[in-house]
Amino acid sequence: MSPKVAQGDASGTSRIESLDQKLEVIVIPVSDVERAKAFYQRIGWRLDQTPPGIVQLTPHGSGCSVQFGPGLTPAAPGSAMAYLIVSDIEAARDTLVSAGAEVGDVFHVTPDGPADGPDPDRRSYFSRATLRDPDGNTWLMQEITTRLPGRIEGGLTSFGTASDLASALRRAAAAHGEHEERTGERDENWPDWYAAYLVSEQSGAKPPE
Repeated sequence: MSPKVAQGDASGTSRIESLDQKLEVIVIPVSDVERAKAFYQRIGWRLDQTPPGIVQLTPHGSGCSVQFGPGLTPAAPGSAMAYLIVSDIEAARDTLVSAGAEVGDVFHVTPDGPADGPDPDRRSYFSRATLRDPDGNTWLMQEITTRLPGRIEGGLTSFGTASDLASALRRAAAAHGEHEERTGERDENWPDWYAAYLVSEQSGAKPPE
């Protein structure tokens, strides 16, 4: 007997929109578990405690992990594609290459297609580089510092690592310097201005003026 499907209504919609559902794990197909495990640990991903036969690793600063192991997925090794975000695409690429990872050149998106190098204005989502594991599973890295509106719930601001927070503070400091130049005055209330700027970056809201 099929489960009964409730008809949607306003209260039901409200409940489903407020239901917390956090992405926890992505399963990727690999041909050699030990080789894949060594690769992801080499590029800095944390090895988590898991049941026997399952390998789980988590990128530094990420709330979502990856798993692989025998029988976890029927997908062909190397067929997975997912996204990683970084706050500085060039620094991230240099670090990964120095760790022995295969990373393509940095490029940016234009109306006419990909172009070499990072986006000239360093706009979020535009600067990218491709990371591949030994099986060919693809991770498209994107430089993101400011989220599109609605991507992050308003008022919810978090930083996964100290380096991400430091980068955000440097951007806030630069923007605040421009703010003081525009006003011609020293802003004694700079902590509140910084806080508003950091929240606006992650929520996609209009930054303080």
